Amino acid sequence: MTTRYIVRPGHALKGRFPVPGDKSISHRSVILGALAEKVTEVEGLLEGEDVLATIAAFRAMGVHMDGPENGHLRIHGVGLHGLKAPQVPLDCGNSGTAMRLLSGVLAGQTFASTLVGDSSLQKRPMGRVLKPLLAMGADIQAQDGKAPLHIHGKPLQGMHYDMPVASAQVKSAVLLAGLYAQGETCVTEPAPTRDHSERMLKGFGYAVSRQENRACLEGGGQLTGQRIQVPGDISSAAFFLLGASITPGSDLLLEGVGINPTRTGIIEILTRMGARIDLTALREIGGEPVADIRVRYAPLQGIEVPPHLVPLAIDEFPALFIAAACAKTPSIISGAEELRVKESDRIAVMSAGLRALGVAVEERPDGAIITPSTFCGGQVDSHGDHRIAMAFAMAGQVASGDVEILDCANVATSFPGFPALARQAGLNLEVFAA
Repeated sequence: MTTRYIVRPGHALKGRFPVPGDKSISHRSVILGALAEKVTEVEGLLEGEDVLATIAAFRAMGVHMDGPENGHLRIHGVGLHGLKAPQVPLDCGNSGTAMRLLSGVLAGQTFASTLVGDSSLQKRPMGRVLKPLLAMGADIQAQDGKAPLHIHGKPLQGMHYDMPVASAQVKSAVLLAGLYAQGETCVTEPAPTRDHSERMLKGFGYAVSRQENRACLEGGGQLTGQRIQVPGDISSAAFFLLGASITPGSDLLLEGVGINPTRTGIIEILTRMGARIDLTALREIGGEPVADIRVRYAPLQGIEVPPHLVPLAIDEFPALFIAAACAKTPSIISGAEELRVKESDRIAVMSAGLRALGVAVEERPDGAIITPSTFCGGQVDSHGDHRIAMAFAMAGQVASGDVEILDCANVATSFPGFPALARQAGLNLEVFAA
């Protein structure tokens, strides 16, 4: 099925509502719940296609789950050594998180398995996660460093791994493999990345030590089922933070959003640009900090994005490209080469989309210089990238004419209710499916 959006210049965005459950935390709750002893109850689970792919993979390995239904999932854990050999390849769909984290789990099993994905995922490089797993003794065959991944589970050895590039997915895959390894496994990261895996492992009763930029654990422990409340996803909230910031008269309150300090780069960058963002009702849910976020329209100024904030906002850069294009002065984005290997080459695709709407962009290997301009109407190809589709949907709010966005079906991977919620907030969006 092909899906396209048409967004017509609209009115201010207003209202208050929650955003869907955090995708990263949802993935990890399924994985650790399946590997735990006893039952895990999850509330607020994101029922997007990416997380459903992770659920299906563990069901294929003998894990019984009730749901998900209305965000609730009951997982009957089988323990670290209770998985069964799948009879079919495990299909990760469009989810790089599922493929990379599952590769860490499967590397230490006693059976063989194969990880596959859709055409987009099978073009994404997996070499950065395969390198440390192979060094731990894993037996994984790939095609030019890409899926399908053929994994022959075997005993692993713990290792100390210095990541050359900051990546929460690589860190998590190595730590998950470390659960099955003999001895200690440590990961040192060159810059902070989201720490949901470390937090959740501790929540399941597994000892994880954290010192500055290093996380360590010993193999051979045990996970115990827990009750998990998944906070709202700040990566989904980012599009509404963007839309309200650039649309005059807007005033939104986003309820129950996770504000893990390794994820709040989007808030800090927008605030540096002049955005009016206030955090209220701060609390902690399941070991994760949560807040209600109020965002109102404010004129934005271009900035040079500080390099230390790039890893803390890496998934939100499609929204930040649009914010930069709506500012009063140019913005410089650098140190973001990781964007080249996301669901699409986000630097190239965002640059092409901005040019199609009349914005001057100087594309660079690790980022771009964006010179603001009024958006004209036009057609943008999202190349099947969910975050690019949603970012340009918000750009259509302030364009001088209609904006048509192609190839939007994958929005369902992370935000299945996006069109309805965006319309509820005031976005003049139509969806066409064929």
